Amino acid sequence: MDMQGWRTNNQSREKLLARLGKSVNQDPLSAADFQRLMGASQSVMVNLKTYLDSLRCWQEKINLVGSSTLRDPWRRHFLDSAQLLHLMPGRFCSLIDLGSGAGFPGMVLGIMNHSGRGCEFECGVVSLIDSDQRKSIFLREVSRLTKAHVSVHSARIESFTGPKADIVTARACAPLERLLPLANRVLSPRGRCFFLKGDGVQAELTVALKDWKMDVICHNSISDKRGIILEVSNLVRHIHS
Repeated sequence: MDMQGWRTNNQSREKLLARLGKSVNQDPLSAADFQRLMGASQSVMVNLKTYLDSLRCWQEKINLVGSSTLRDPWRRHFLDSAQLLHLMPGRFCSLIDLGSGAGFPGMVLGIMNHSGRGCEFECGVVSLIDSDQRKSIFLREVSRLTKAHVSVHSARIESFTGPKADIVTARACAPLERLLPLANRVLSPRGRCFFLKGDGVQAELTVALKDWKMDVICHNSISDKRGIILEVSNLVRHIHS
């Protein structure tokens, strides 16, 4: 992967933070605010709104997200997911989203894939993995309605046999000590992980570092003042004697 791509997108993240100003914790965030912040095209917004409509409908049947979060979905789910675009390289071959659940962040990234955005986000394959059959059906329905560039795999992460990915993402999937072995199975040697975490991340890192060597960058979330995005690379398991 091109390291210049990482630097360029971190610069675009700084511009995003400048546009956000002090609004990061002012609820709720509107669809128009999200579009302005992310520079999303009208076609992307139509698909994201379709996604949200489906989410609200299916939420009445199965528990996809915390019901209270749907009072501010553009911040709690869509901005939370889309902010990863400003940390990733502009182009890469493949992305795997672990424990996709309702599709955050993977489905949002899939909808914005090949969208012609300013950051030129372009990924060949976005794979969403979840073992829950009902959630997988929901994800396939959203993919059909939005024509998102994703493939949905209804399977346990441990049994996934697809190719390894340049980028691995996860949100609310598992504690880091359990998440890292799963990510390591599907991550290419030069790949990077982006994990959306909460304010307990330091404790998780302390436990995980007993068994893993890795380079870690902690980015403050722009959607939640308590949130942290862990950027993990050079992941290697310790060999204990």
